[in-house]
Amino acid sequence: MRSVLFIFPLFLCACSEPLKTFTATDSVQVLPYQFVMPELERQRSIRLYLPPSYQASEKRYPVIYMHDGQNLFDDMTAFAGEWGVDESLNQLAKNQGLEVIVVGIDNSADFRMNELSPWENKRFGEAQGKQYMDFIVDVVKPYIDTNFRTKADRLHTAIMGSSMGGLISHYGVHAYPEVFSKAGIFSPAYWYSQDVFSFTQLKKAPLDARLYVMYGDKEGDGMIADTDKMQRQLRQQGHPRQNMLFKRVLNGEHNEQLWRTEFTEAVQWLFQQEPAF
Repeated sequence: MRSVLFIFPLFLCACSEPLKTFTATDSVQVLPYQFVMPELERQRSIRLYLPPSYQASEKRYPVIYMHDGQNLFDDMTAFAGEWGVDESLNQLAKNQGLEVIVVGIDNSADFRMNELSPWENKRFGEAQGKQYMDFIVDVVKPYIDTNFRTKADRLHTAIMGSSMGGLISHYGVHAYPEVFSKAGIFSPAYWYSQDVFSFTQLKKAPLDARLYVMYGDKEGDGMIADTDKMQRQLRQQGHPRQNMLFKRVLNGEHNEQLWRTEFTEAVQWLFQQEPAF
């Protein structure tokens, strides 16, 4: 393990702006610590969703690690509307008995673009994606696995995000195959660096890795072209077609509404089918 977990109390501050509506369910909590990112010398809040049966059972659960934690559960903290992850998963648990833990890692507005890419961009500056992913793998995940009843093995661990979060999720499932076997890659920002294509060629994901790639057909020609290019490349590399799903959503735009609408289907596909190759 490359780093050590340090935690500090999380202090809440008063805000002069009008409060938004609080929409998170009782299934969601903000962990009462700021987690230190050792390689970046920053601190970060972590949000946690626990399944409906968690408190009344001794079961262990799969885990999804998600980016942009402020946008997942609550309109009060979301940038442009929340994903409704907690409501969607509560309904999925009720209807199909599929339950997962979600760990949401808050973004840093000042460094979001840097942290969510392992490749430099001339406009946005240096790459900090590897350091960010090391933080998830070496600090956040060990804490979650130690303090909550998780299925910690790779077959029960996923990574998911949208836009830049989709880019870093693509990187994560390829660069850390011993940790993640599933990725929800929503509206991926492949435009940010063409290095993603050469990286994917050199660092092939294991054949059992499940890749759910989704985008809307109103997200622009660049999104369509880059995602189609990645699909062709993965097929040429021999990744099993049954373990990757590329979905183009009619009239889908680059926003939380699209990602919220497609979230449940992605979770079902990633977790309800056994990996095959």
